[in-house]
Amino acid sequence: MWYGLSSKAPIAYIDVRTFAHATEDTDKVQMALLKTLSTEAGETVVLKKSNLTGHHGNPIVLFEARIKEKDAVREVFRKLSSGLSMMDKELLGDEITWHLEKGNLYLRLDKQSAYLNELRLCETDPIHFKVHFKKSDTDQVVEICRQLGLIP
Repeated sequence: MWYGLSSKAPIAYIDVRTFAHATEDTDKVQMALLKTLSTEAGETVVLKKSNLTGHHGNPIVLFEARIKEKDAVREVFRKLSSGLSMMDKELLGDEITWHLEKGNLYLRLDKQSAYLNELRLCETDPIHFKVHFKKSDTDQVVEICRQLGLIP
């Protein structure tokens, strides 16, 4: 059940991705990403790993996954909603229209905090989340986020 919503899932999928730069331990970056997911989802999500080259020839590893399975989507969103501090939720609530585009909610979480099992919003070198809602109307998506506890 999606909290007070009908049994129909309001979210189609969640994309998650992050980069491990040459100065970072790729295993720790991968672990940080997995820690942002629920335990159940983290066990079933398959991360795609791509080796890239940066502007100055430095190696970069991209970790990414699409979470489509209904229960995993629900659990990951539940973890996001329960894991963010009230201050981050209030900030997100104030700025949510800046994070929305065509039924997608874009969030950036701090890698260092994630590695330490804390979820915090950040702007620089983040773990990127793209939550794709089945509805694209901004007001409806904001209301769903409110009902699911992501924003106050």
